[in-house]
Amino acid sequence: MKRIAILGSTGSIGVQALDICARHPEEYRVVALTAKSSREKLFDQVRRFRPEMAGLVDGIPMKEIPDDLRFCRWMSGAEALRAAAAQVEADQVLVAIVGIAGLQSVMDALGAGRQVLLANKEALVTGGHLVTDLAARMGKPLLPVDSEHSAIFQCLQAAGPNRPKRILLTASGGPFRTWKKEDIQRATRAQALRHPNWAMGAKITVDSASMFNKGLEIMEARWLFDMPAERIQVVIHPESILHSAVEFEDGAVLGQMGAPDMRVPIGYAMAYPRRETTGVAGPDLFALGKMTFEAPDEEKFPSLRMAKEALAAGGAACTVLNGANEEAVAAFLREEIPFGEIYARVARALDRLAGLPADTLEDIFEADRLARRAGKEE
Repeated sequence: MKRIAILGSTGSIGVQALDICARHPEEYRVVALTAKSSREKLFDQVRRFRPEMAGLVDGIPMKEIPDDLRFCRWMSGAEALRAAAAQVEADQVLVAIVGIAGLQSVMDALGAGRQVLLANKEALVTGGHLVTDLAARMGKPLLPVDSEHSAIFQCLQAAGPNRPKRILLTASGGPFRTWKKEDIQRATRAQALRHPNWAMGAKITVDSASMFNKGLEIMEARWLFDMPAERIQVVIHPESILHSAVEFEDGAVLGQMGAPDMRVPIGYAMAYPRRETTGVAGPDLFALGKMTFEAPDEEKFPSLRMAKEALAAGGAACTVLNGANEEAVAAFLREEIPFGEIYARVARALDRLAGLPADTLEDIFEADRLARRAGKEE
């Protein structure tokens, strides 16, 4: 039985991971759960799965813990994340929290010898060199949970001696795929949140609309698979059935297909190297009829170009892009700025701050602080 700690248990990834645990109670024992602020949802999860430890990052006084849940060790703030990642005895730590806080959690879990199931982009976007170095030293390779990176990982399992030549990173294209550039610049909050295929949180949905999400995934893929950015090709695939593919040196291309349901990559990471049922049916290819592929338009979506330039710049450039984007997206979601201003704010932050160092966690957190300040400026 695998003991699993889930950081971000009330979010979409966490809820679906718990669904996998419930389907296979003989395989998984939930030992820790954390959430940011959704206390009632967390209370329900603790009642059902009875972990040893639970925590709310936004904090909760002990007097507000229901009596029937006091069997559990409760913690608050950042210490809740650190305890769940490294102090509770666990075999796996699913890092599904949002933001740069995931970097510290991944480092804590790896440092404690845990197997990290990675559903947090920022850990590799901001600290990829530190994370992958520690994972290698601990002998604990990261298991990706993002559908695209899981697909690439699955394809590489079948590689044998055939060396990968290029990663084909698929993208739905989001709600603005067919829009004109000037219309995208003026898009509203409601329009940006209408993703055609996936149900996700507001921030990642806006990132999908701007394609900053795909830029961050290029950065992830660079570190997860030790592949330079020039050998990572974004492919627009509106049907979201081919989750990504790998081209090999002999000319073969292996891809992984499935319904757009995150339980498949979550379940693969949890059960690896085995596979087990997830409750998800495979795609109906006859109903689908066809799959289409397009090259991305970097004029309409400059986020892809910015991401590659940030990777090439090195240092804290990727941290700056990520932090400035988070603040700009937050302003857009508050309806304070138009959609096109997200790109402009990130570009200005990169112009000012891309040369900052990223040699230590402290360097990265300082670059993130400065980038967020820049991302709020008009």
